[in-house]
Amino acid sequence: MAHRVTFIPGDGIGPEVAWAARRCLEATGVAFIWDERLAGEAALKQTNTLLPEDTLRSIRENRVAIKGPITTPIGKGFRSVNVALRKQLNLYACVRPCRSYAGVPAPVRDVDLIIVRENTEDLYAGIEFPAGEPRTRQLIDQLVEWSKQPIQPDAGISIKPISASATERITRFACEYALARGRKKVTAIHKANIMKFTDGLFMEVSRRVGQEYQGRLVFEDRLVDAASMQLVLRPQEFDVLLLPNLYGDILSDLCAGLVGGLGVAPGANLGDDAAVFEAVHGSAPKYQGLNKVNPTAMILSGVMMLRHLGEREAADRLEQAVAAVLREGRVVTYDLKPTRNDVSAVGTSEMTDAIIQRLKIVKTQVL
Repeated sequence: MAHRVTFIPGDGIGPEVAWAARRCLEATGVAFIWDERLAGEAALKQTNTLLPEDTLRSIRENRVAIKGPITTPIGKGFRSVNVALRKQLNLYACVRPCRSYAGVPAPVRDVDLIIVRENTEDLYAGIEFPAGEPRTRQLIDQLVEWSKQPIQPDAGISIKPISASATERITRFACEYALARGRKKVTAIHKANIMKFTDGLFMEVSRRVGQEYQGRLVFEDRLVDAASMQLVLRPQEFDVLLLPNLYGDILSDLCAGLVGGLGVAPGANLGDDAAVFEAVHGSAPKYQGLNKVNPTAMILSGVMMLRHLGEREAADRLEQAVAAVLREGRVVTYDLKPTRNDVSAVGTSEMTDAIIQRLKIVKTQVL
């Protein structure tokens, strides 16, 4: 039976890498019915809204989507469409595997870990008050009165909510996700020594839930600054990392750097009723239409989607095909070459063709 999947091309390089993933997914032989929808700048131009209701409706009905990167302005303009998607669909778990692949230039080898990031709270909740507004000044006055701590009157304010219920939910998710994939350890990351009532709550609740998995998993916790250093020095000591929203975003990029960069970093946003699969990297509009960018992260996000759909054999074959092309290092984009100006580098579509060709060989071997 064919899988109904919402397909969102995205902005910038989004359509190029999203279509690369779609071509590879179809080449596995798994049947799909694609429901193509818009979000981001393309949606704004056509529908005058960044996240059309019919796009949300499609994902709710199909329960699965794959999405190209969407542009998020820095410091101004609209708030992230990606964050809005997670909120609207209650995609509370962000999962980002970081794995070493032979042939990918990277500072360390033998990394194989998974980031599990809480998606709904923390500073990413977007509860902010701009500097200079009357309500912000009122809030500052009230906070100073309550806390007896000085706050500059011209400050902007962000609120950091972390709840016991959301922490329990994401901790259980991380532990169950780890067990289902044969993982041995979950490490909760926080800054509880300083933020005692937010990160402190995250630490306390995650420890309590983690104790329920004793005998099946090792559960530990570490401070985010120490864990950052240890990830650079000894990433092999980690298995599954459990983090609040902001730390999860930052450390997932750090871990991507360990294995070769965002070009090989897939991701998924998961909830009880929907799942959206997407590369970790952004829309890189300066490369739009140049047939230059690495499609690996988006294709590996498709691998994650196949596993989510129960198509494990197809997922394994596609990942093997990607790994083979990366290992050989011949038909790959410029960022996967030993030097970035290597004249033998190919474009997005050519690398995708090579993966599809290798997928046919892998399928033949399996048969």
